[in-house]
Amino acid sequence: MTTTTQLIRARRFLPLFVTQLLGAFNDNLFKNAMVLFVVYGVYNSEAAEARFSALASAIFVIPFFLLSALAGQLADMRDKAKIIRVIKFCEILIMLVGGSGLALAWQGVALHTLAIPLMLLALFAMGIHSTFFGPIKYAILPQHLSEKEVLPGTGLVEAGTYIAVLAGTIVAGWVSVDAAAVMVVAVAIIGFLAGREVPSAAPLGESEPLDYHVVRSSVRLVRTTMADRRVFLAICAISFFWAIGTVLFVQFPPLTKNMLMASKEVASLFLVIFSVGVSIGSISINALLKGTVSARWSPVSVIGMGVFLLAFQQVCAMWRPHGGPDALMDVGTFLVQPLAIPLMLTLLGIAWCGGMFVVPLYAFLTTFVDKSQTARTIAANNIINSGAMVFGSLLTGLMTMLGLAVVHQLIVVAACCVASAYLGYLLYCAERNACS
Repeated sequence: MTTTTQLIRARRFLPLFVTQLLGAFNDNLFKNAMVLFVVYGVYNSEAAEARFSALASAIFVIPFFLLSALAGQLADMRDKAKIIRVIKFCEILIMLVGGSGLALAWQGVALHTLAIPLMLLALFAMGIHSTFFGPIKYAILPQHLSEKEVLPGTGLVEAGTYIAVLAGTIVAGWVSVDAAAVMVVAVAIIGFLAGREVPSAAPLGESEPLDYHVVRSSVRLVRTTMADRRVFLAICAISFFWAIGTVLFVQFPPLTKNMLMASKEVASLFLVIFSVGVSIGSISINALLKGTVSARWSPVSVIGMGVFLLAFQQVCAMWRPHGGPDALMDVGTFLVQPLAIPLMLTLLGIAWCGGMFVVPLYAFLTTFVDKSQTARTIAANNIINSGAMVFGSLLTGLMTMLGLAVVHQLIVVAACCVASAYLGYLLYCAERNACS
């Protein structure tokens, strides 16, 4: 029986896997249902659509920047399983608010004064939910798994997350807004029930008082964590990846609608392909490294991501839809376009290389530090990552304000891959020096 099969069947892993999978599904079902509704049903300009998409992304990640230090302290100093149960109960309340916003939007009631503000409020609250759950889902792995199981376990968590992103994106693109309103509440309830089955994970270090001063605790946490060169390089490389990913996710809906002349179902298809690619990369890197946590393949992977990005940009630039100027293509019409297959393959390549790049870096963070500090290390990583994602959202908004077409913004994103590859190379060199 393989390590992966053993993990999937084990109670020390399966309930956590299901809980985080459902949470990621709900995040993406709600966020994409909201963004696709607004982009396709409210606004009629590329600039306004890009700004709203960027705003939604920024609102979701701001809590990571503000509250990750507190989340990391809490996860390292309290029973992680108990925290999961509280977090998943709060998700039910959040989705009741978000579902109400979706239902009002579907009815066209107080769209700008109530429906959209309620949806954005729920999105912000889901960002808080994910801020507190994120450190736990990685920090609990080395506590419940053996050293050889951490990399495959991390790969499964990443693959499961993107499978959930895949499912949430598909559902958001195909179901009606009122159906999405009901589903997000139902999934939150199921996630709460799954979270109750996660085995206890008591704190491994001595209990310390929590620092509720979010600025002071965040600065102290980042300074302490980043003092180690290898941790510093791993976090910086991951942050570049998420900045790149944020720009791509912000761009997909307006690019699909205005450049490719395709419907929201096609935008959903793009997000699905991206999620599948990251899942494949997450699993394939474990096969290449054979369970060993190493940054060996990270520089090559992110360079491959940049190459595929440039290829994707070139295909988009050559795109000439065969249809009326005012008609948006459905999935069937899109798939018979001459450049549809190259477009989807280059997108798959971007995501595949991205998954291969980021999974070993997360595994490195959870295995390199002492187990009693794991959650705080992940929390420090989340603070820097969230700053990078906010920067990615702001960069997208700035490029749009300067009149740079969405398709040309992809070139800027590809250039960022070079910096990320350099950081991955430095991390591998530091890793080799530490082993020699």
